[in-house]
Amino acid sequence: MSQQLRNALYVVAGIALGLGVVFGIGAAKGKTEAAAEPKYNVVATDGTHLIVTDNAANKVLFYAIDQGGKPGDDLKFRGEISLADVGKPVIKPTKAK
Repeated sequence: MSQQLRNALYVVAGIALGLGVVFGIGAAKGKTEAAAEPKYNVVATDGTHLIVTDNAANKVLFYAIDQGGKPGDDLKFRGEISLADVGKPVIKPTKAK
């Protein structure tokens, strides 16, 4: 093999290795950013109600105390809606079972 061909192969191998490292770092960085997103976000609360988004399931969850209760009582699951329905003329919540 001639010296010029060998040098050209080294240059091509070096470029391929450099691109592999750059793309590998970019992919790893994208995974850590996605993993950093919280599973739940509290949208609103007043001590008697709680509205939470479940980012993994793409849903909004509703919790409330029993009627006649006071702030600080146990919050009970009341229902949920799918965020996939946003934009539709009517969104029907799923009631708790």
